[in-house]
Amino acid sequence: MTTLCNPIQFLALFGMPGGMEIVVIIIIGLLIFGRRLPEVGRNLGKSIVEFKKGIKGINDDIDKEAEHQESTSDSAQMEQPKSGNLPPAKMTPNPGQEVDIKVEEAKSED
Repeated sequence: MTTLCNPIQFLALFGMPGGMEIVVIIIIGLLIFGRRLPEVGRNLGKSIVEFKKGIKGINDDIDKEAEHQESTSDSAQMEQPKSGNLPPAKMTPNPGQEVDIKVEEAKSED
């Protein structure tokens, strides 16, 4: 049974393009685009700039929303009294006093 060559192995046979292959690609590009090449380059540059502006706009929106969330949570914490939400504190006796209390309870039980 014969098997076809794995696509990865097939591409590995070609390797990276060398100097002559790059020259051929450039010549084909000049033949295809010809006089429109400066216009194509200009449009490509404009599209890259617009893409970067869009990414920056998204980052600015994220930063503004994060600051808004922080400011609303900070103001909400300032408005609420700090002791209003806390459970009442438990008073624990001094460990030495605790031992004395246990000793007294033991004596009173006897």
